Amino acid sequence: MYLMFDTLRNSLRLIRIAIILARHDVLFFWKKENIHGKGRKLTHALHEMGPTFIKLGQALSTRSDLVGQEIAQELAQLQDRLPPFSGGTARAIIAKQFSKPIAELFASFDNRAAAAASIAQVHFATLHDGSEVAVKILRPGIEDAFARDIALFYWLADLAQYWRPDWRRFKLREVVRTFEEMVRFELDLRFEASAAVELKKNLQLDTGFYIPQIHWELTSQRVLTSERIRGIPISDVAAIKAAGHEPAKLVDIAAVSFFRQVFRDGFFHADLHPGNLFVLPSGWLAVVDFGIMGRLDKKSRIYLAQILHGFLTEDYHNLAKVHFEAGLVPAHKSVDNFALALMAITKPIIGRKLSDISVARLLGQLFTTAEAFEMEVQPHLLLLQKNMMITEGVGRMLNPDVNMWQVAEPLIADWAKENLGARAQIKEKAEETIELIRSLPTLIRNAEVALARVSDGGIKLHPDTVAAKKTSQREWLWFAWIAFFALYFLIFSKLTIY
Repeated sequence: MYLMFDTLRNSLRLIRIAIILARHDVLFFWKKENIHGKGRKLTHALHEMGPTFIKLGQALSTRSDLVGQEIAQELAQLQDRLPPFSGGTARAIIAKQFSKPIAELFASFDNRAAAAASIAQVHFATLHDGSEVAVKILRPGIEDAFARDIALFYWLADLAQYWRPDWRRFKLREVVRTFEEMVRFELDLRFEASAAVELKKNLQLDTGFYIPQIHWELTSQRVLTSERIRGIPISDVAAIKAAGHEPAKLVDIAAVSFFRQVFRDGFFHADLHPGNLFVLPSGWLAVVDFGIMGRLDKKSRIYLAQILHGFLTEDYHNLAKVHFEAGLVPAHKSVDNFALALMAITKPIIGRKLSDISVARLLGQLFTTAEAFEMEVQPHLLLLQKNMMITEGVGRMLNPDVNMWQVAEPLIADWAKENLGARAQIKEKAEETIELIRSLPTLIRNAEVALARVSDGGIKLHPDTVAAKKTSQREWLWFAWIAFFALYFLIFSKLTIY
């Protein structure tokens, strides 16, 4: 009965969506028309459908394999803006969150929203000690609207894969799940505050990149209060030059900080669009809005470093091998042919000015090649790919003659040398062995408990068998300790590895 009701509800919502698409002339998306015109119409339709669909459109801007590179390019322009809710509503939400009149919390509070997006809006205020702050407030009812829309997306993903089994390689449910996790993170502003604190801690010894301070005493699930940033928007290049700042240096700062966040820390700001970046009087870059963050584990960072290092060194055969070893391309495909394909689509970007590179075209060719070689899409890297595009866009705006890939080349090379060399591999194996040794006592205790239960239960083991198993466990423990000391001596002694 519930399944039937769910299907009926989603079908009715689908009809409403179809009406909106028809009104914007994108219901029959496959008809012949200028592709960029279709993209613009689709962005307008998504905007009318509401907050979750705006976020969905932004997420789809990274999936040129699903919507095509031209449509993805148009979706990337989708503005996350909605009419603001009233200042009175904002004040009421804040007062309810902290159980105090707003006059006790702030010396002054601007009723006009400084920015209004699909999930939250921002008001400027002043604390009683004179500090200027930015107050971010969730939209009323946003959680319920999001839950309804996510249920619909899962239903559509299942429906699409049922009718088109060949679309399973796109991992549509995983795409929806990734999108769901991303937006749920934005629906609790305490998570955003924590992300800002973690990023600030990671970058505290770096220069050039500033993270605003969080005021935790005025932060809750629906309200986030942070230091107000006063600077020149990164998009105002004329004002930046007039203030005496060098655009090329700002590109260097952005590139260095981005690759440190990705490779060194594995935790990066994943929404570095021009509206979130400001140039401070000191010449530093300041970033705001930490609702969308990305995280990469060590394995993913090493894989990414191998890929980028392969691009920059033009070692296409090794680059192809990385994809096969990672299981991204089926073993029955040709490594040599895949290497040729990678060369064909990446060779044009090496050594060229950023102004001469079309990232959308390059990604479109890459996904076309991926389809031909049955390469699986990796959803956890999509956020990173999108942010690379955005960061390159900022670089192009500031200085079209600077290629950010070349700026980042020494950083990638150094990181790859440190993490992919012989010593790094031995150290990684040693860490795995140490972790195994640490877990051995627990494993042995669990095994002994299991043996005791078996002996007491239905299956009876011969006493000699139980004794033999315990002896074997002790032998393995001694072997593990010997292996540990051998690895310790090998790694930390003065022996030369190379």
